[in-house]
Amino acid sequence: MKITKNQIVKHGGNKLIAEFMELETKTFKSGILNYYYQDTFEGNWFEEGELSYNLSWDWLMPVVGKINRDEKYYTFENEFRENLLDIVPYGHIEDVYDAVVLFIKNFKTIQDEL
Repeated sequence: MKITKNQIVKHGGNKLIAEFMELETKTFKSGILNYYYQDTFEGNWFEEGELSYNLSWDWLMPVVGKINRDEKYYTFENEFRENLLDIVPYGHIEDVYDAVVLFIKNFKTIQDEL
């Protein structure tokens, strides 16, 4: 069964990416966990529902860059990483986002098995 973009976002795709990117977290008086996202010029706190990895190339491409550059992701055969890197030049943001989430889930599964 194919997973839709809405299902991935609904099942915590943006939160999964924020954790993968090791964003700083803080719980404010509201009791809601926030993530600190910093772009080139400034940073802000965002609730999970406000994270924009699924909507903005500016948010998503640093994740792709981390996966592509960090050697620890080269240490195992990973069809999800190869699929992601094949999709990036031609894919729509939804396709790249889905591939990023699937890569992270697969990587976490492999790490948990080690």
